[in-house]
Amino acid sequence: MSGIFKAYDIRGIYGKGLDESLATAIGRAFVTFLKCKKVVIGYDMRPHSRPLFDALCKGITMQGADVVSIGLCSTPMSYYANGSLGADGSIMITASHNPGEWNGFKLCREQGIPISGATGIKDIEQIVMAKTFAAPAAKAGSVTTHDIVPAYVAHVRKVAHLKRPVRIAVDFANSMGILEAKCLEGLIEMTRLYDTLDGTFPNHEANPLNTETLEALEKTVREGTFDFGVAFDGDADRAGFVDEKGRIVPMDIITALIATSILEKEKGVIFYDLRSSWAVREVIEANGGTPMMSRVGHAFIKQQMRDNKALFAGELSGHYYFRDNYTTESSAMAVLYIANVITKTGKTLSELIKPIQRYFASGEINSEVRSSQVVLDAIRAQYKGGAMTELDGITVEYADWWFNVRCSNTEPLVRLNLEAKTRACMEEKRDELLTLIRKAR
Repeated sequence: MSGIFKAYDIRGIYGKGLDESLATAIGRAFVTFLKCKKVVIGYDMRPHSRPLFDALCKGITMQGADVVSIGLCSTPMSYYANGSLGADGSIMITASHNPGEWNGFKLCREQGIPISGATGIKDIEQIVMAKTFAAPAAKAGSVTTHDIVPAYVAHVRKVAHLKRPVRIAVDFANSMGILEAKCLEGLIEMTRLYDTLDGTFPNHEANPLNTETLEALEKTVREGTFDFGVAFDGDADRAGFVDEKGRIVPMDIITALIATSILEKEKGVIFYDLRSSWAVREVIEANGGTPMMSRVGHAFIKQQMRDNKALFAGELSGHYYFRDNYTTESSAMAVLYIANVITKTGKTLSELIKPIQRYFASGEINSEVRSSQVVLDAIRAQYKGGAMTELDGITVEYADWWFNVRCSNTEPLVRLNLEAKTRACMEEKRDELLTLIRKAR
């Protein structure tokens, strides 16, 4: 069981610590912690998701809370159900992009507010480990079912403003994007790859951050006539894009494009994660928005969005967060906003992103360290002449380049992201930082 309760969710290998007995205990602890009365539960297509659902319901109802089962669904659908059905909390049973032997639980309070390690997961773990559950209720709660798909589809489709027919290729990776994409049916023509639900992932892992998983999508787009391609992750709360030439579009550039479409209707705050290109901030400003930098991690970003009444946020990992979906992800909304921009401007996706990709980025580079604190102290001393912030790790900006170094939550690693106005500057400063990091470690 050790290590299953993580910073943002509960996740582990099914049958090795994560099983039905633990699911029942988590259900009891969830109600004990939240004192909730109505809990929405959905699950993905993994073969053990349904047995875990049954066990989780047992624990929740034992404590007197009622369960609203929304059955097979994407994670964005579970967030929407939480808010729209007036639940006190929700649990999505999924291990996202992890391989088929994994499973887990994404926990929320009311209105889709995430429960993270710092805001409840550790408390729930302590209740489970110590078995300090509240006493079982005199009357057990009930389990009812609700089909959330039609309402979610209607909700998402409100953002579509397509000026011409759109054709895309979609890699579902045998996962919950198959349901998420119901929002697109009848609006966008789709060529579908791996569109049979199969939680063993027979074709490739459902992780668009792993660029190897995009090879089939890239090939399909190159060989056809498409406006773009999209790949969903396992629970469809992330999406990766390729342009009409089958080339991968960086996820921060997608954030900038979505921002232009949203800001056309309404001005306000847009968040971008601190690893994003300078160009993202510049595009938001140029379109009348107020750019704000967020730290990495969905629980932090969603809270910053709520605190600042933000319209939208994008994360470099392919999470796209919308105020209009209870300040949570909606990959289908992201697809529709990209389609909106293409059809309104009359430009291809490659033409739209070319002027935004005006700087040179290192990509994320991981270095194993014995002491991240020693590394961060060395960076503070070496780069004290720059504009330094410590929202998440250390970010330092200069006139021609910037970098961020942050620590992994789960591994002895520091992660470097760096960008410059010229490739030569990027390479020089990248190597300089890596030398410092690897000496200090």
